[in-house]
Amino acid sequence: MMNCVILDDEPLALQVLEHYIGQTPLLHLAASFRNAIEAYEYLRKHPVDVLFLDIEMPLVNGVHFLKSLSEVPKTIFTTAYKHYAFDGFELDVVDYLLKPFSYQRFIRAVDKLKSPPAEATYDPVFIRVNKSRIPVNQYDVLYIESAKDYIHIISLHEQHQVYHTLKSFSAKLDQALFLQIHRSFLINKQHVKSVQPTQITLTNDFIIPIGKSYQKHVRKAIFHKTV
Repeated sequence: MMNCVILDDEPLALQVLEHYIGQTPLLHLAASFRNAIEAYEYLRKHPVDVLFLDIEMPLVNGVHFLKSLSEVPKTIFTTAYKHYAFDGFELDVVDYLLKPFSYQRFIRAVDKLKSPPAEATYDPVFIRVNKSRIPVNQYDVLYIESAKDYIHIISLHEQHQVYHTLKSFSAKLDQALFLQIHRSFLINKQHVKSVQPTQITLTNDFIIPIGKSYQKHVRKAIFHKTV
């Protein structure tokens, strides 16, 4: 069971979250707050597993509140405002719930608390190099770029050029791990450092453009939003 805390200045939103948490066996509500200062003092003295955090609140912004914590629990943003989605991604929040949200949507967010991506394991993908088939750790791949009849596979420790199309090679990959953001690029979502409306920066500081026709798809895949 995971101990959780709610910080939300809206009484109705607080009641909804308390009810949802009470219906979820994985979660135990340790405390709920409408006041950010009280929540800050509690979290400073009582480590918790999960924080359900509103963003637009009197006196303090939820984004700034999260940045002020010395020990940051797994956080799920609960807000009525869409434009903080990129902040949420950069702060590595577990999910971004847009009010009003259903219990089914709440459970989808909670499910993400069960298996952190860093603990996931992935089968290798095999590529042909110099007439030999060699394994490539999918998790280590940063991105894959299409170059006419070839693809360039860029990973943490090596690079390969393979005679393949991006479309056919992507079918070999773990679909939960990779995301196509441009007609010429597949990225590994686990190596995303930051997201902007038209580009993504990876952990190696390489910047990859988001194709215009892919922007809605990227937002849906990363933030579970269609707009």
